[in-house]
Amino acid sequence: MSHKSKVFVPVMLTPFRENGEVDFDGLTKLTEFYLEAGAGGLFANCQSSEMFSLSDQERLAVTEHVIKVAAGAVPVVAAGTFEGTTEQQADFVKRMHDTGTDAVITITGMIVDESASDEAFNDHFYKLLDLTAGIPLGFYECPLPYKRLLSSNQIKDFVDTGRIIYYKDTCLDINLIKSRLEATKHVPSFGLYDAYMAHAVESLKAGSAGLSCIQGNYFPELIVWLCNNYDDSSKAEEVARVQQFFIDNMDVMHTVYPVVAKYFLQKRGLNMSRFTRNKVGDFNNDVRAAIDKLFNDYTELFQAVELTPVT
Repeated sequence: MSHKSKVFVPVMLTPFRENGEVDFDGLTKLTEFYLEAGAGGLFANCQSSEMFSLSDQERLAVTEHVIKVAAGAVPVVAAGTFEGTTEQQADFVKRMHDTGTDAVITITGMIVDESASDEAFNDHFYKLLDLTAGIPLGFYECPLPYKRLLSSNQIKDFVDTGRIIYYKDTCLDINLIKSRLEATKHVPSFGLYDAYMAHAVESLKAGSAGLSCIQGNYFPELIVWLCNNYDDSSKAEEVARVQQFFIDNMDVMHTVYPVVAKYFLQKRGLNMSRFTRNKVGDFNNDVRAAIDKLFNDYTELFQAVELTPVT
């Protein structure tokens, strides 16, 4: 991915039919929606995709379908380390790469157990590098099965191998992000993409390559707008308003997610079921009302920043 400009990389949803099967027609429309909104890359098969509830074959099929629809317009990455030994994980990384991904993303919480030391993590990851020679990789600090944060020195050492091009950062700590950016700034092929929208503007100004956040599953155009305008002094008031909007609505967008995101996209006109395989809570009247209010607030905000929604 080009890091000359800031890029939005959506963590893609997986549309399902009401019987629980993957809705590939819906996935086509959703992929096109992200692209029309201005996404500079796509993260298929991630936590928002409900990757842990997909079979290996579904993980590959979903990713391959996204790559086919994107048709080279933007890079596509996908998670590729799940259960099993390092050798088994390496085998699936190869299978995922064979779908045509630009990089395969390793889940930090799937490399070693939570109790394992940083040294043990390093040993396992270097072994994975050796077993997947030539395949571009990335890291994803996924909250499941547990969130494992890497130190800035670890990230630097891995990036220095020339194999790591993508980092989805979920540390929620702007000072740690700045440390990570400082440790890796000498490698232009590497990009850190922040998931935490509460400090999105500060992260972009600090040097992150872009944003990769669940809020893009509600209004991707707004994330793209922020990536394009975060440092425009003539739009400082609008930027501050957008940043505050994300802060004010953080809890709303995380409650009963991703059901709420699918409901929001339904309101935007996408033909998508709210079905999820994961049990994420009750989509009750209070939750619905909160999302209905979010929809109204987003409409007003788009008008305020003179942004036309994708239809």
